[in-house]
Amino acid sequence: MVKKTETKKEKLIYLASFGCDKNLVDSELMLGLAASEGWSSTVEPQKADVILVNTCSFINDAREESVDAILELAQHKRRKARLIVAGCLAQRYPKELAKELPEVDHFIGTGELPYLKEILRGVKPERVKVGRPDYLPDADTPRILSTPPYTAFVKISEGCSSACSYCVIPQLRGPQKSRTIDDIAREVERLLAAGAVELNLVGQNLGTYGDDLTDGSDLTALLRHPVIARGNHWVRLLYLYPQRITPALLDAIADSETVLPYFDLPIQHIDSGILKAMHRPDSEKSTRAVIDMIRKRFPGAALRTSLIVGFPGETEKQFARLLDFVREGHFDRLGAFTYSQEEHTAAAAMPDQIPEELKHERLALIMEAQKEVSRARLAALRGKLVEVLVEGISGESEFLIEGRLWSQAPGVDGVTYIVEGEAETGSIAPLRVKDTHDYDIFGRILKRKPKGFKLGPA
Repeated sequence: MVKKTETKKEKLIYLASFGCDKNLVDSELMLGLAASEGWSSTVEPQKADVILVNTCSFINDAREESVDAILELAQHKRRKARLIVAGCLAQRYPKELAKELPEVDHFIGTGELPYLKEILRGVKPERVKVGRPDYLPDADTPRILSTPPYTAFVKISEGCSSACSYCVIPQLRGPQKSRTIDDIAREVERLLAAGAVELNLVGQNLGTYGDDLTDGSDLTALLRHPVIARGNHWVRLLYLYPQRITPALLDAIADSETVLPYFDLPIQHIDSGILKAMHRPDSEKSTRAVIDMIRKRFPGAALRTSLIVGFPGETEKQFARLLDFVREGHFDRLGAFTYSQEEHTAAAAMPDQIPEELKHERLALIMEAQKEVSRARLAALRGKLVEVLVEGISGESEFLIEGRLWSQAPGVDGVTYIVEGEAETGSIAPLRVKDTHDYDIFGRILKRKPKGFKLGPA
């Protein structure tokens, strides 16, 4: 008699990730940890044995989005399946969430990502595992990319040691913890070998990378490492405070074959009084000096920033100064947010809190001003030859191919629509810009790269 072999049931995990690119890396690490325990991913929560929600808690809107997702996914939880809430929201409100969300089986803080393995093993895990946020993954930590294979985010540091009066990141992520240059290089080497052609270096403030290390490492040294600086791939720096832009850093970018002249400078405001109240080290004078230094060295550089409107005490005059600064057209891309009054921050207790309606009125004025700037800056690209990373069929139309110029970071900077020509998905190809709109670009792929054409600004 032949004994029937029993097929072992596949263990499935569903992941919902919210928040910034740094949080996305954490989600990919958790998927990697799950895979190391024999779990497979699914895109159908109702089929999952574990539903994992990696949350954001930076501002109120992000918290609401995360809580709404938890409640919705709880409805998809099968009998005997488990619901896990991880990330910033769990780190910030562990006791409150445990009380208010009985449908959640486990809560994991930002410093406890490896504890996911214990939960998946089912070894009587604690329901709430939230401690000091001091976890720092390395190149050997398992990771499964959720991005297409040609692009990836590389987190070079964790946490933040700044003390901006409006921000809760140090509470959620702890002080800055930098990875070593060799460790980052090992991860970059592996990503490139797997087919990545675009690497986005992320951290709460890339400029302070290495401040906590004792070997003299800094961002300039990292960018000069041959694995990063040499090759045919793109390297983009995301989130770099203005005061850490130095001539030496600009030299490293200029000398590199790969590092793009793309500067993500979160200035938050231009009025020196508001900046002081924000506990930012910049002023209007220093901010303008940094922008001028970048533009002088890289006339075609792409500059992006983020702004906060409606900070406590922001007067009409101070806001007008910010609006005028935006209209001057310094930035190719701009994201703006209304101030969120976050408990346990210095700004939350400040007098003269701005009414929500006025905040949103100011936000609308800023974004309308930047739309005009963006339209004019993109129009200047018409007829120019640039490089585009081809991403495949557009979500707007099956008859369009979509991609991004070197000056368009993933998810935040608009896209380029390829209306003529063909190129392989995941390749970097020459493109002639034919037309532009407020935020997007339309162009034609060339069959070959013209002689003498170089990476970077048109």
